[in-house]
Amino acid sequence: MTNDTTKPADERPSGQGTENNGEERSILARVSKWLKKPGKPGEAESQSSSHTASESGRPDSTPVSGEASQPTGETASPTSGRPRRRKRPPRRRSKSVKPESQQADPGSETEQPLPVATEATEKQRPATPAIPAQQRPPRSPRPPRPPRPPRSPRNEPEQETEDNKEAVKNTENKQPIKKGDTTLKLLINTDEPEECRLVLLEGGRVESFYVETVSQAQTKGNIYKGRVTAVEANMQAAFVDYGSEKNGFLPFGDIHPEYYATEVAADTHWKDLPIQKVLSKGQEVLVEVVKEATGNKGATLTTFLSLPGRYLVLMPGSDSAGISRKIESEEERKKLREMIESVSIPEGIGYIVRTASQEITKTALAQDVRYLLNLWKEIKKQGQTEKAPALLHKEQNIVSRFLRDHFTSEITEILVDAEEALTQVNNFLELLPLAQRKSTVAKLHKGTQPLFHQYHVEKQIEQIYQPTVPLPSGGSIVINPTEALVAIDVNSGRTGKDKSFEDAIFLANMEAAEELSRQLRLRDLGGLIVVDFIDMRDSKHIREVEKKVRDCMKRDKAKVDFSKISKFGLMQISRQKMAAPVSVGSYRLCPHCQGRGLVRSVETQALVHIRHIQTGVARKEIKKVLCRLPMEVAQYLLNKKRQDIIELEQEHQVEINIISDPAMPPTESKIDFLKE
Repeated sequence: MTNDTTKPADERPSGQGTENNGEERSILARVSKWLKKPGKPGEAESQSSSHTASESGRPDSTPVSGEASQPTGETASPTSGRPRRRKRPPRRRSKSVKPESQQADPGSETEQPLPVATEATEKQRPATPAIPAQQRPPRSPRPPRPPRPPRSPRNEPEQETEDNKEAVKNTENKQPIKKGDTTLKLLINTDEPEECRLVLLEGGRVESFYVETVSQAQTKGNIYKGRVTAVEANMQAAFVDYGSEKNGFLPFGDIHPEYYATEVAADTHWKDLPIQKVLSKGQEVLVEVVKEATGNKGATLTTFLSLPGRYLVLMPGSDSAGISRKIESEEERKKLREMIESVSIPEGIGYIVRTASQEITKTALAQDVRYLLNLWKEIKKQGQTEKAPALLHKEQNIVSRFLRDHFTSEITEILVDAEEALTQVNNFLELLPLAQRKSTVAKLHKGTQPLFHQYHVEKQIEQIYQPTVPLPSGGSIVINPTEALVAIDVNSGRTGKDKSFEDAIFLANMEAAEELSRQLRLRDLGGLIVVDFIDMRDSKHIREVEKKVRDCMKRDKAKVDFSKISKFGLMQISRQKMAAPVSVGSYRLCPHCQGRGLVRSVETQALVHIRHIQTGVARKEIKKVLCRLPMEVAQYLLNKKRQDIIELEQEHQVEINIISDPAMPPTESKIDFLKE
């Protein structure tokens, strides 16, 4: 049962609200007169309320629910000509509608807020006398409502609540993701016999690039039978002839003890031995190329051989055994350990279980071990019969090598532009367990455009060979490989647009950290790498950039080590060199600048030749000088330095002939001094 406060007093049941009615009316009448004093705030409202009260037969101060309350902003003053009245004890007030600023918490479970009565609604409502709280019938209980979040004031940002956070999170999760943004695609371009290229795309962006050309065939992983040509005691190394133009470099630490010429105790370390006493010139050894020949340096060799398979790396002559550290699950490691123990591996042959062996069957692992053992038997048989130097085992081609070492189940599509390569891919996929190949599809490219052009890869490949790499926000990084190290410089460029100075620098360094890790993989830059980041003042930003570099380099299969950013803004990175740089097979040294990237100007070359002629004609018995020069240099001498040449001829009694040769490169010249 609810209170009926909208009916007039004469329509109420008898006996309801009649007691103490006269007393309440007299009290409220006096309060109403005080509110009508002129000059007080709310005078207009008081007059309007008085008019309404006279029409309804009750004072306006009586609330709808029977409570005597004052409007906000009005004060009742007992002064101005009236005698001071004694204070009455506070009356027990019933619950009624309060102004908005004084309302109770809307989230209360027992009481719900009622709408505030306005002047318009007061005029429409009939006046009813107040009902004392003791005589009102009890209200029926209302079901509790869930609490409402508080409204934020106008022109102020809304406070972030847990509901808002959850709503934002759900909205972010529901944002449309472009198809193919995170999928991996492998593109294989083998339609030309001179070159084979592989590109791994992630969301249309080149993440890995491999190329093999006829002129620069890979020798890393090949096993040779070689002969020691020299033993260098001061270098603690030997040089081995294995059939290439330059002899290979064999460090003492990479020589297996079985090749020692003298008996050595088992616990003796190689550093405690002189190499000239355990290795002799002319000795034959089986060696494997671990590092390609670069520049004037020959290939680096080792006698600790390794035969990589899909799931296992076999190491003849070694007694070590282990499982890849990237397999972190202890349950999986225990399972692989039991599987490898059930396969019979001869004594004296070590192994390493590769990361790709996760979730494979015992049959697949045994098949891989059997293939590697048969391969080792063939190599040993050839090594006993062939004469040094000889090639005993050639590493697989680039397609088989990539599939063996880098294929993952995350690659959803393999596109090939040649039937032979497609057959090779399908044969590889058939050997894999179903769990590793169920999401991969191999297709033959039949489009009118070349495969790499259709997927916009050519421009990204060309960027690999450029020294400057742009960053998304307008900055750039400049990569400059040298003989000793690789220098990488970070430039902010237009990154600071509409940003503070510190934020612009931080953004440029974060983008550079992500891009340089990608470029090191694409270009296969190894050795010591020095990165010159833009100086940052905030130590928190410095730690964030260091963390970004470490996180991005986790995808690299090469061994990487880092240093912290120094006070000069430099970070040192040591990266294992996996193969020769990609530019080796596609580019050659410029014959004009010899790798410097600069050539002398025409004026400087002309002055160099003038000095050369002047030095030559000063010698005795020189009668004639014949100069064959590039066209631009010859024209400059004949037009600008004619008077100087005439003076040399008159002073030394010689004849100077300058001949222009358009076919001669700009950095070459030929000057002959004739005595007759």
